[in-house]
Order: sequence, then structure tokens, then C-alpha cells
Amino acid sequence: MKKSINHIYLIIILAVLSSVAPMAIDTYIPSIPKIALDFEVSIEKIELTLSIFLIGFSIGQIFGGALSDRIGRKKSSLIGLIGFSFFSFIIIFSSNIYELWIYRFFEAFFGGLVVVNSNAIVRDMFHGKEAAKIFSLIGTVRSLAPLIAPAIGSFIIHFYSWKAVFIFLGLYALLVAFFIQKDLKETFTYTKQNILESYKIVFKNTMALKAMLVLAVCFSGFFILIAKSSYIYIEYFNISTDYFPFFFGLNFLILIIMIRVNVYLLNSFTQLELIKYSILIQIIAGVLLMLLSNTISLITTMILIATYMSMMAFIFGNCVALAMESFSKNAGVASSVIGVLQFGLGAIISSIALVFHSNSFLPIGASISFISLIAFFIIRSYKIK
Repeated sequence: MKKSINHIYLIIILAVLSSVAPMAIDTYIPSIPKIALDFEVSIEKIELTLSIFLIGFSIGQIFGGALSDRIGRKKSSLIGLIGFSFFSFIIIFSSNIYELWIYRFFEAFFGGLVVVNSNAIVRDMFHGKEAAKIFSLIGTVRSLAPLIAPAIGSFIIHFYSWKAVFIFLGLYALLVAFFIQKDLKETFTYTKQNILESYKIVFKNTMALKAMLVLAVCFSGFFILIAKSSYIYIEYFNISTDYFPFFFGLNFLILIIMIRVNVYLLNSFTQLELIKYSILIQIIAGVLLMLLSNTISLITTMILIATYMSMMAFIFGNCVALAMESFSKNAGVASSVIGVLQFGLGAIISSIALVFHSNSFLPIGASISFISLIAFFIIRSYKIK
């Protein structure tokens, strides 16, 4: 087995591949008010495109996993990238909000076809701790997207109309497709297998499903803090919107650092141990946020939120590695199930939690503590074969 240090270019290209859809969300957010003004609709109708995107993204992953296992990682990636690029360009010709919804759905659908291949390729090439390290390193590069994408979107709409954002996304996907076609070698081995049978095999693997569920549940807690970040910093602490990116981005910088720590600690600990320890730390951070909710300071809040979110550095890569380990012949389907559970179940759980809003951090702390507690009980029952 080659060491991960010899696969720097592979890590970069897979991270960029799996960042296509997240880039479509984060570069788009700054343009929402301008799109609402252009279409003469309420901002809520434009914000709905984010939910539509997640739905299309999840459905795309269901089909993408089967397609990846049927025709290969490279071909399915190219189909997804070209489709994503096409609908990104088509969006600029939308004449009403309904066309925007439809085109945005199909853009996300093809993004779903793309994103499943990154995990599948890693599973084709690596196993065990080595796979966990690669997943973590990919996560390091991919974590840059939430940092740079909003800035790119803001820069574009400062000089051009919102349509330029989608021109950028279309060109971005084509550029990625060029490098995939040029440099990515096919990694999967074709085995004749019914698609439904492939999904049955994945869902029958109880231990793999537990790892997938832990990732999805923890992601929902992570997403709650992202969704509530504007309220926490701008409304509660009265931070200027000009400084908000600093407070928001700081969490991702710490996350990137902790991903590197995870790679180092994998030399001494198992994936399962690191997942358990990190979830326990999340529980402690959530409980402290809940107990201090009425008297908490800005600095304490920043520390607790950064602590909670940074633990995803130990959860994501290690959970994906454990979940993918058993599927040498169904890696595409397994990757799609991970994605659907992560975004689908994560969105549902976080949406329920976000309903309980108050003027203190009590509901936030209680929600993320409870979510992490559920994740801990699930991972406790995980048994390595």
C-alpha cells in the first residue's frame, strides 16, 4: 500500500470533485437578495431554492451510486459534471421563479451524480486506517470551500449580476471535468450485479449502517450551529455583518487543523476510539452551552461552538472509512447511501431542532447535546469484525 503522501494530487482532485455541489450552495448565497429583486418575488421563494437543491442533490446521489458501480467512477463523474455545467448555464435564462426552481433541481441532481464518486474511488484504492487518513485529508481541502466560496460569490455580484455566479459554476464544473478526463484513472472493477441487490447488500450490513447513521446524526448537530450562526453572532452579540465572516470562518479554520490532528492520531488510535472520544467532547460542549445559556460571553460561545464543530474532523473521515470498508464491489451504492443519509436525515433532524427557538442558547445547547448523545449510543454498539 502506497503512503498517502504519494497521493497529494489525487487528494486534491477528489476534494475538488466532491466540492462541486457545495460550491454551488456557498457561492450562490450572497446573490439571493439580488435574485429576489430581479424576479420581483419575496426572498423566501429564492431561499426555497436551497431546499430544492438539497432534495435534487440527495436524489442524484441515489442514482449516482448505482451509475458509478455500473459504468465506472470516471464516466459517471464526467456525466454528472457536464450535466451540472449545462444546467448552471441554463439557469441564467430563467424567465420566472418556477423555471429557476426546475433548473436548480436538475443542477443539484447532476451534482449528486458527481459527489458519490470521491468516496467510492478512495474505497477502491485504500483500506482501514489508510482510507481514514485519505478521507480526512480530502476533508481538509474540501473544508476550504465554505471559506472561499462566499467570498467568490460576493466578489462576482459586486461587479456583475447574479447570473455571473452560475456562469462561474458552469465553467468550474467544466474545468474539473477536464482534469478528471485528463488525469483520473478508472479504479473500479465491474461485477454484474442487480442495482436493487446492491442496495439490499448495503442495508443488510448493520455495522456499516451504524457508522452511516452516526455521521448523519452528528452532521445534523453541525448543521444546526451553521444555521444558527447568524443569529448567535449578528443578532445576539450584535456583531457587524462585515465581521461575521471572521467569526463564521474561524470554525472552519479550526476544523481544518483538527483534521490534520486526526491523521496524526490515527497512528496511535483506532477510528472507532477517535469517533467515541470526539462525540463525548461534543456532548460536554453542548451541555456547557446549555448550562451557561443565560450568562455566556462571546469568547466562551466561540470556544464551545468551535469545539463542537471541530470534532467533525474526527467523525467524518473515520465514519466514512468504517462504513465503506465492507463494500469492495458496491462502493458507489454505499457512498450514495452515506450521502443521502447525511443530507436527508441530517436536514430532517436539524429542521425539527431549529423549530425550538428562544432568545437564549438553551434550545441550541439542548439540541446538539441530545443529538450527540444519540450518536454516542449508536457508536457504542458498533463492533469491529
